[in-house]
Amino acid sequence: MDRNDEQLLRGRVYGQDHDQPGPRPGRRYAELVGGPLDGLLLDITSWTQDEIRTGAALPTELGQFGGGGRAVYAPRPGDPRRFDWDGDVP
Repeated sequence: MDRNDEQLLRGRVYGQDHDQPGPRPGRRYAELVGGPLDGLLLDITSWTQDEIRTGAALPTELGQFGGGGRAVYAPRPGDPRRFDWDGDVP
C-alpha cells in the first residue's frame, strides 16, 4: 500500500453516518476534490465503468444552492480514483 492509499483510508465516506468508521476493506472509493465535499470519499464499489466515466451529482446542503442542491463531480482524466468538482446545480 503506498502513501496515497494510506491517506485515502483515513478519510470520511460521503453519505455515511458521522459515528461510523471510515472506509471499509474490500470497497472501492474515489476521493472528492474541490467544492463543498472536498476530501470526502465516494464509495464506487458497485458502479459500472460507464457510471464512473459519467461522474455524480451528489446532494449536499453545503453547496451554492443550500438544501436540495447538488455538487457535481467528474472523474479526473487519467486518475479515476479522484473526482474533481465541476460546480453546483439546484
